Amino acid sequence: MDVSPLAVGSWSGGRFMRFGEAVSDDRLVALLRPDDRIATLLTADAYGEGEADRLVGRTLSGVPRDACALVGAIGHDFYAGEREGAKGFPRFTDPRLRGPADYGAYLRMACERALERCGVTEFDVLLLHNPDRTGYTSDDVWEGMAALRDAGLARAVGVAPGPANGFTLDLIDCFERFGALIDWAMIILNPLEPWPGELVLDAAAAHDVRTITRVVDYGGLFWDDVAPGHDFGERDHRLFRPAGWIEDGRSRLERMRLIAARHGLTPLQLAAQWNLAHATVACAVPTLIQERGPDARPIEDKRADLAATPHEVVLSADEVDEIRAIGDNTGCMALKGGTPQHEGPPAADRWPMDGRLSEVAARWRIDPAAQLTRTA
Repeated sequence: MDVSPLAVGSWSGGRFMRFGEAVSDDRLVALLRPDDRIATLLTADAYGEGEADRLVGRTLSGVPRDACALVGAIGHDFYAGEREGAKGFPRFTDPRLRGPADYGAYLRMACERALERCGVTEFDVLLLHNPDRTGYTSDDVWEGMAALRDAGLARAVGVAPGPANGFTLDLIDCFERFGALIDWAMIILNPLEPWPGELVLDAAAAHDVRTITRVVDYGGLFWDDVAPGHDFGERDHRLFRPAGWIEDGRSRLERMRLIAARHGLTPLQLAAQWNLAHATVACAVPTLIQERGPDARPIEDKRADLAATPHEVVLSADEVDEIRAIGDNTGCMALKGGTPQHEGPPAADRWPMDGRLSEVAARWRIDPAAQLTRTA
């Protein structure tokens, strides 16, 4: 089955990533189970060191394989690598773990084990999860990914930058190097975070790469139940967002409500519609979050909200532009990947710009100093 316009991910429900309260396995299985409105399910092998995949296997039990699309992701080596605190497990391309000659064998092993945990024989899409610089540029990596498709372990392959925002030039560079092999990319995009994800869309279109968009809910704001003074639990991932993000986001959201009301859309539906209005975007994946407290909106209601989103885009081009102008976040954060603001030695998720990336920027009319730097 092809990837559907609406999807959910195994990172929802607070069970494997800290967004809101953790729901029970039974509730999460029910939330993730595909249906005719939300027919795509995403997971990654690193979540819970394989436990998210196993829960996905339970979710898909009894579901006809041609009734859903399953998107998997591999890349963090929790088999041989050791967890490094908040950084998580190292990428499989870490030279401490192996060299290029062994990349293909690792990818085959990780894919086969993930498929076994999920209880299927083939992914509809398999993504390279949170690659480092090597992952974006290595022939050995992408020959290994293509080999999985050729072996029938995945119908399509792609790349999922992260975990934080950025990697703009690196992703475009990856398209230029390996566009003939890459079918999909997953990026952060929503009406309150159009930047920098929007900068890669033209390159994706030029290389026939379709995009899945995550963080559609903008940390829960588009679910409309996160307000100033919100009670986040200890170690909730949203605590890493800058001070004032809720107040600023709510102010901008209020200006978008008139457009949503014009089409009978909820805020979350507006966000999904705005994403899907972009030419290469084929799928919107918000995070389903159960907020804290006895009066919190039930997470099941949020899934129903998402499911009611029209699959066909109802927003006009002018409305898409108006929403983008309201939500403009250009320069609001320091980006990951190769940027002109990087200082110090290269790390797994950030590195200096080099001549190749400067050439990429010039070809796509991106001014790194103006468009890839923190200014606010």
